[in-house]
Amino acid sequence: MNLDINNLNNILLDVLKELGNIGAGNAATALAQMLNNKVDMDVPQVRLLNFSEVDSLIGGAENPVVGIYFCINGDIVGNIMFILDLESSKNLIEILLNKKKPDYDLNEFEISALSEVGNILASSYINCLAKMTNLNLKTSIPSISIDMAGAILSVPAIQFSYVSDKILFIETEFSENNKSITGNLLLIPDIDSFEILLENLGVS
Repeated sequence: MNLDINNLNNILLDVLKELGNIGAGNAATALAQMLNNKVDMDVPQVRLLNFSEVDSLIGGAENPVVGIYFCINGDIVGNIMFILDLESSKNLIEILLNKKKPDYDLNEFEISALSEVGNILASSYINCLAKMTNLNLKTSIPSISIDMAGAILSVPAIQFSYVSDKILFIETEFSENNKSITGNLLLIPDIDSFEILLENLGVS
């Protein structure tokens, strides 16, 4: 199968956008239940990119970010990662913990709260993908890191760049009580798993 992103057809892009829309809706519902308040989530921007393009979209390789990382297991293998810049992560802490935005390094409790949000978002998209493809998909427990974007992205790059350089990039923006958060969800299947996804999405 030719996985040149320039040759992928509009059907696939429409399917991926539908995945983004449904996943975002599920994530907004789950976050609203967690916060016991309404959460608005904009229609996500969904793109299929080369791995090398990602760091420029999240502020450059030296931009400090929070990365929440999961392994995907089951019928496909890969990674999923939720990335927030530090400003967005602190805004999210303010929403989650109903406290003034921290101007210091995040503590263990605050990091745990961010990890739980990453878990909710990742699970929402993976569960949606599983329903759309009838595949058995599972995610690992989250691993969280605060570092420069280049270092954060090196984890999946080292593991999967030798078998696939394609990544599904979902830019997600949500708000609660006029506080907005922008995060990026990265779905990184290996090459064989990408073909399985396409086949089960009816785009083979």
